[in-house]
Amino acid sequence: MDVLLSIKPKYVEEIIRGNKKYEFRKIIFKEDATRVFIYSSSPVKRIVGVFFIGEITRDTPQNLWAEFRDLSGIDEQEFFNYFTGKDEGYAIEIDDLKILDYPIDPKEHLSDFTPPQSFCYAPNYLTDFINLDY
Repeated sequence: MDVLLSIKPKYVEEIIRGNKKYEFRKIIFKEDATRVFIYSSSPVKRIVGVFFIGEITRDTPQNLWAEFRDLSGIDEQEFFNYFTGKDEGYAIEIDDLKILDYPIDPKEHLSDFTPPQSFCYAPNYLTDFINLDY
């Protein structure tokens, strides 16, 4: 199962640069998800890449920061602001990243496309218009 994950452009850039090896989330998708399409949110509004899900770690924000801060691609204040009021969170390992040569505007292919707030399960036909060499 594929997931479409909305990520702010500044964090997408950190992923591309190799500084961000983990994506952090307050909620997580089903365990059978294996691949993530990266949707770079406004103002980019494009699917820019895909990665396979490595390990997912569930823990307190404090423990996630202690373990993954050097691979987070985010500063401490932004990290803890994101997790404000949460007792637990998730660190999703970014594995086998592929950046698309030509970012895709989903609205050009799906007239009713609405970007997910956090994530959504990607429709099977998403790969029909994304050239992947996997």
